[in-house]
Amino acid sequence: MLRKKIVAGNWKMNNDIHETNGLIKDLLNESNSTNCQVMIAPSFISLQSSVTMLSDSKIEVVSQTMHHENNGAYTGEVSAKMLSSIGVKTTILGHSERREYFKETHDMLKLKVNKALENSMDIIFCFGEELKDRKSENHFSVISNQISESLFHLKKSDWTNIVLAYEPVWAIGTGETASSYQVQEMHNFIRTFVAKKYNTQLAESVSIIYGGSVKPGNAKEIFSMQDVDGGLIGGAALNSKDFFSIVNSF
Repeated sequence: MLRKKIVAGNWKMNNDIHETNGLIKDLLNESNSTNCQVMIAPSFISLQSSVTMLSDSKIEVVSQTMHHENNGAYTGEVSAKMLSSIGVKTTILGHSERREYFKETHDMLKLKVNKALENSMDIIFCFGEELKDRKSENHFSVISNQISESLFHLKKSDWTNIVLAYEPVWAIGTGETASSYQVQEMHNFIRTFVAKKYNTQLAESVSIIYGGSVKPGNAKEIFSMQDVDGGLIGGAALNSKDFFSIVNSF
């Protein structure tokens, strides 16, 4: 089974509605035939208009996070049910910034994973080690723990809805960069780890994308690695030309 090639742009807390509409128009001008699945994750306030603007496009609109309940007294939160109702079918979960700033735990993410799947949503599940983990050579155990604690309760059939996103926190905005060898080494470790829990066929079918400062200048080399199936793009996703330069690196 051929794994999906994916390039997803996480816009984080950037772009008001006018800037969002402008960037989407630019993306529509840039996009023609692509060799991968293209996704963008605007802010919550822009999701519905983005879905409408991209209704005739192959670009999918996804959410940056979601709550673990369908409804309730959770002021300011947005549920999978709400997202589904406006045509958003995929959510990012476990992003390093959500883990760090909003203290999302393994158990909380497990609940979110379950709720997304209950609502037939696809999930881009993020994980990654910090610099102290890498320097103490503890990075493999940190990654295996993040994956197993939040995902290894799932049935084999659930994995058709899961995309894994490895984002080494130490290589994002720190001046440190991961070599293509380090990226491939970790992606191969992740795939082998999933295979040990389930089986090789399932592990080979799961897309594993990379989220550590992918740019037009390094995308082609990173995407050429055997176990790298695309990228989760931050800053470069806010510029349509840079973003599609990365998309076209396949």
